[in-house]
Amino acid sequence: MDQPEAPCSSTGPRLAVARELLLAALEELSQEQLKRFRHKLRDVGPDGRSIPWGRLERADAVDLAEQLAQFYGPEPALEVARKTLKRADARDVAAQLQEQRLQRLGLGSGTLLSVSEYKKKYREHVLQLHARVKERNARSVKITKRFTKLLIAPESAAPEEEALGPAEEPEPGRARRSDTHTFNRLFRRDEEGRRPLTVVLQGPAGIGKTMAAKKILYDWAAGKLYQGQVDFAFFLPCGELLERPGTRSLADLILDQCPDRGAPVPQMLAQPQRLLFILDGADELPALGGPEAAPCTDPFEAASGARVLGGLLSKALLPTALLLVTTRAAAPGRLQGRLCSPQCAEVRGFSDKDKKKYFYKFFRDERRAERAYRFVKENETLFALCFVPFVCWIVCTVLRQQLELGRDLSRTSKTTTSVYLLFITSVLSSAPVADGPRLQGDLRNLCRLAREGVLGRRAQFAEKELEQLELRGSKVQTLFLSKKELPGVLETEVTYQFIDQSFQEFLAALSYLLEDGGVPRTAAGGVGTLLRGDTQPHSHLVLTTRFLFGLLSAERMRDIQRHFGCMVSERVKQEALRWVQGQGQGCPGVAPEVTEGAKGLEDTEEPEEEEEGEEPNYPLELLYCLYETQEDAFVRQALCGLPELALQRVRFCRMDVAVLSYCVRCCPAGQALRLISCRLVAAQEKKKKSLGKRLQASLGGSSSRGTTKQLPASLLHPLFQAMTDPLCHLSSLTLSHCKLPDAVCRDLSEALRAAPALTELGLLHNRLSEAGLRMLTEGLAWPQCRVQTVRVQLPDPQRGLQYLVSVLRQSPALTTLDLSGCQLPAPMVTYLCAVLQHQGCGLQTLSLASVELSEQSLQELQAVKRAKPDLVITHPALDGHPQPPKELISTF
Repeated sequence: MDQPEAPCSSTGPRLAVARELLLAALEELSQEQLKRFRHKLRDVGPDGRSIPWGRLERADAVDLAEQLAQFYGPEPALEVARKTLKRADARDVAAQLQEQRLQRLGLGSGTLLSVSEYKKKYREHVLQLHARVKERNARSVKITKRFTKLLIAPESAAPEEEALGPAEEPEPGRARRSDTHTFNRLFRRDEEGRRPLTVVLQGPAGIGKTMAAKKILYDWAAGKLYQGQVDFAFFLPCGELLERPGTRSLADLILDQCPDRGAPVPQMLAQPQRLLFILDGADELPALGGPEAAPCTDPFEAASGARVLGGLLSKALLPTALLLVTTRAAAPGRLQGRLCSPQCAEVRGFSDKDKKKYFYKFFRDERRAERAYRFVKENETLFALCFVPFVCWIVCTVLRQQLELGRDLSRTSKTTTSVYLLFITSVLSSAPVADGPRLQGDLRNLCRLAREGVLGRRAQFAEKELEQLELRGSKVQTLFLSKKELPGVLETEVTYQFIDQSFQEFLAALSYLLEDGGVPRTAAGGVGTLLRGDTQPHSHLVLTTRFLFGLLSAERMRDIQRHFGCMVSERVKQEALRWVQGQGQGCPGVAPEVTEGAKGLEDTEEPEEEEEGEEPNYPLELLYCLYETQEDAFVRQALCGLPELALQRVRFCRMDVAVLSYCVRCCPAGQALRLISCRLVAAQEKKKKSLGKRLQASLGGSSSRGTTKQLPASLLHPLFQAMTDPLCHLSSLTLSHCKLPDAVCRDLSEALRAAPALTELGLLHNRLSEAGLRMLTEGLAWPQCRVQTVRVQLPDPQRGLQYLVSVLRQSPALTTLDLSGCQLPAPMVTYLCAVLQHQGCGLQTLSLASVELSEQSLQELQAVKRAKPDLVITHPALDGHPQPPKELISTF
């Protein structure tokens, strides 16, 4: 009797692949070999089972492939066919089938290494493969020699600390250096014993995320990280995988990283909780929607790179595997809908100590390293920019070239744009005179290539694209492009990408200024196409737009004209100016201001914190663009189209403050600034603030002036300094729903004494200490203070209000005081009425909307109105309207 057929051990994609491989192998046989193959199949198969001869006798290659796959199942069928081919004297076909089998499915036989044996082999392979890294100038160096520790701050390590902005100088006290202990902390368990399955390393362009990820992979292979947790770790460059044509399964991607095609991939995937996938550049993934929206769920399913990576990110694919994701965005943004409970950490670049180490590793000559480092250290702005590893590399590269030529760096650089352009012009300056025109032309073509890639969201370029632009083999290819070899279907596919993605974006921006100098317009259109496309904070055009503005300064344009030999049209600058001014017609994400009257009825409780996935502030991004120009007249003209700067829910970093301060210094007449629900305290400052509070408590009744001296400068100190600049015309400042520590109040108080144009101050729903209010009133009472209107809304009755009230008889300028929404106890109202009747009080309007007052307080205010008929006091009861019920007021 025939043996019953075994159920198929696998269905779907693996069965189809098995049929395909079997058919391809059998079609290679001659008729005589196929006949011998059928006869050999009559022999007993695995487990004593064999296909009945009646099914084999007249079967052709197609029938045999189907019979094998159905009877044995995909994996055993391939093994039976391989052994049978060898016995039928078709050993070459058997070897070919084995190779294709391992390549397509990664399935091992009994002769292959087990998972436990393969671990050691794979680690050794990773150590050898990643022991050296290519620098951006294609020089290969040991990763252990070149890697300089970065500052990394896991958010869970300090939940109250402020997030880092896109270009902040890191602070050693706020982050940990990226040693083995810090890397191990990324996946550490929380207090409840839960371990995060997804960790996101985020930071700005060039900050070193990719290098940190590769160092983590190398340290794991060296046995320093995640011991006892991770058996296999795989590095997946998202941008490269997304641009790779065709479909591949996750199993294929794993097999590509193994030292041979005999890796036990199914057994690896059987324990996904012991796998670590490093997804580098996940912000390259397309937005959700369309045919690629459905993530892949089967590790053996051949799908597009977007679906496979999307499946890993969303945990639809291998939900228990560990993920380490690197992304540019300050918040995961577009990835937020994909990520499953991510643990985020900031990559914050080099500390001052590590900047020096980088210089010494780069130059390798102690004398030159010391000379270069000393020069940069003396240039405060340039030294600050060097916290970004890519910027540090550019600076070191230029300095090395200058030193080799016996020159010195002669200019200062205040922005990232100027540093990048310095690198370009340095390359042009060092070229022989005879090569200058050719090099200029090549750079123009390179800019066109960068621009087409940025607009098309491509980072990989084929050899034929370089040939079309006559770039292949040129000097610019060697300097600015890195070569990559990817396994193709028939042969190795060679592609090129820029030495850094941010450099591609810089060159794309440069192309807009060169297009009028002889380079024809590309099909992508002019600068208007770029600016109109940059309508969302997470747009892939954000950095290119910043670079464009940086290149529009008069000094940068002169550099371009001098080094590229072309006249830069003012048309680009005027178009950028009109774009900024057009944003004043309405920027997304800004809440309306809460001031007086009915607006004072808004809930006085602070709004809840936004989730980590919230979009960045769009008006702030506009200010970053203006900051890059460093051209006061242009910025002042642009801000005329933005009469109000409203920044909402910004977690300020020092670079954010520097950008805002510069723009405020350039404010035109009548400009207003509102900071709504913003965090204004850095982590170090919080620690110092706590010390300051302890000192205040110990000093007790000491003078405010003595207490003030002990407070360190606040995060907003540069902003308040900018307000005192003679050219600053900021007229209105509102701080709403912000926590204002005493240091901020002290610095603001100093600014109130000297701000030349500030006439209105709003302090709405802020947490102010008594000492903070006292310091603010000292500034308001200063003879040179020009503030005419003060709006204050405090959620609780505070003794500190007496200081604000007392300023009414001292301030020569104050004419309007709005206390709507405040709680005023009867004794405070009595004191207020006494001050209002003081002969030195010049107040003209007092607003008390939505303030609950006792009958006695109302009578006292009526008496003030009779004594000073020109003083306008607004309150429902005083205006002839009944006072709202106490229960209603208590909810405000």
